[in-house]
Amino acid sequence: MSAKIDGRGEELLKAKNFCHVATLREDGSVHGVPVWVDIEDGRPVLNTAEGRAWPRNLERDPRVTLTIQNLENPYEYLEVRGRVLERTHEGADEHIDSLAKKYLDNDEYPLRQPGEQRLIIRVEPEHAKVWGG
Repeated sequence: MSAKIDGRGEELLKAKNFCHVATLREDGSVHGVPVWVDIEDGRPVLNTAEGRAWPRNLERDPRVTLTIQNLENPYEYLEVRGRVLERTHEGADEHIDSLAKKYLDNDEYPLRQPGEQRLIIRVEPEHAKVWGG
């Protein structure tokens, strides 16, 4: 069952707020990382590089929890529980550049490594709720 993210949740995703991604390691322990985030069609869109732990975790187990915390009011956040809808390399370089513009006001992502392959991960929300607003 999908949950639509709109209203205040959409505002939190569009703003310059960080997303905390929680995935499950192979041993069942939780792995959490802060990442940049975007929204398309009411769904969170993440960008990473191949070879990192959290996308490998999602390849094995597509369940994910995201929290997007309001930088201006840290007690307000959007919680999203869902599953990976899509993983793609198509458009991933352009997408990380657009996130660099959003978060750093740079036209290009400045931390790209030689040979790095970027990956877009789209999340299908099953539960979405704003807390503490």
